[in-house]
Amino acid sequence: MPARTPFAAFLRSWWLGLVVICLLVVGAFIFLAKGGQKAPRAAQQGASAVPSVPVVATAVKKGNLDVYLSGLGAVTPLETVTVKSRVDGELTRILFQEGQIVKRGELLAEIDPRPYEVQLTQAEGALARDQALLQNAQLDLERYKDLVKKDLIPQQQLDTQASLVHQYEGAVKADQGQIDNAKLQLIYSRITAPVSGRIGLRQVDQGNIVHATDTGGLVVITELQPITVIFSLPEDNLSQVLGKLRSGTRLTVEAYDREQTQKLATGTLLTVDNQIDPNTGTVKLKATFPNTNNELFPNQFVNARLIIDVKHDALIVPAPAIQRGPQGTFVYVVKTDQTAALRLVTVGVTQEGNASITSGLSVGELVVVDGADRLRDGSKVEVKGQNSGAPTPQRQSK
Repeated sequence: MPARTPFAAFLRSWWLGLVVICLLVVGAFIFLAKGGQKAPRAAQQGASAVPSVPVVATAVKKGNLDVYLSGLGAVTPLETVTVKSRVDGELTRILFQEGQIVKRGELLAEIDPRPYEVQLTQAEGALARDQALLQNAQLDLERYKDLVKKDLIPQQQLDTQASLVHQYEGAVKADQGQIDNAKLQLIYSRITAPVSGRIGLRQVDQGNIVHATDTGGLVVITELQPITVIFSLPEDNLSQVLGKLRSGTRLTVEAYDREQTQKLATGTLLTVDNQIDPNTGTVKLKATFPNTNNELFPNQFVNARLIIDVKHDALIVPAPAIQRGPQGTFVYVVKTDQTAALRLVTVGVTQEGNASITSGLSVGELVVVDGADRLRDGSKVEVKGQNSGAPTPQRQSK
């Protein structure tokens, strides 16, 4: 067998290297092709795996929005009367109960009337006596007139008799005054309610001796229906309120509790004070309330809301839906494809947690109320909760 030449060995090793290189190139091509197919799938799976942002949304509504001025106030009765005795004597009867509602003129208590009945009897006796003396003096006066005409008695005696008649006439009038006074004391011994209202706590018990000079009185009556609320507003609002009053507008006032969560009663503005407090820069206003169910109580602290205007047919959204940024005020609107769209809006009046929108929205659109801080324009959203009346967005059919 002939020996291999160096040239033949070189050719054989060269072909072997070329085959290996070709195999490596083909393998790399196949690997890159498969990797290129997997990359879009991975990208697609990654895109579809982006989580939706949970939000709470509500629908834009159309309605009336009250514009009001708020102030702190206190419930003040129209009338508060301390019932006192106008005569001295023993308190023999108490005819009321604490907390009772009484009417004007209703009998509340009685004071022993016997001393004043005795005074009345004495005055009537004195009157009868002086009337008899007057009658006799008048008869003598008529006789003396005839005697003077006949020149049987001097004129001086007639003048004296005429003076005596006048004296008895005065005594009769004084006696009549004593009778009237005794009768008045008897009336005062029956203590009646001077006003209608609610009886407070009794200050004096039955059996005590009361006097007209007592400062505490028997009881306090407070009128509850109607009742007023006196509250304060900044002086900057005075011209607006007076303008409404001059035009004859009947302004509504609502009374809320201390936490401003419960409306207690609704009334009307009665008047405005005639001066501004220079220390606080506020002016006092008085509103009257029917208080039919005794919702308001004297000296109760309330938050008063004076409704100064009403925005009719306004587009209303919850105030938390309004966002603010460098581009201005905006909201996130939930579109039908479950994405959030940033929408610039113009806000009108904000009251009671609601805001009126003058431009940028339409009725029925769904706006994000909670979760807007995690959104961007075009973010995928998942509506976890909706306020009542909010329509559910529909998904687009693929």
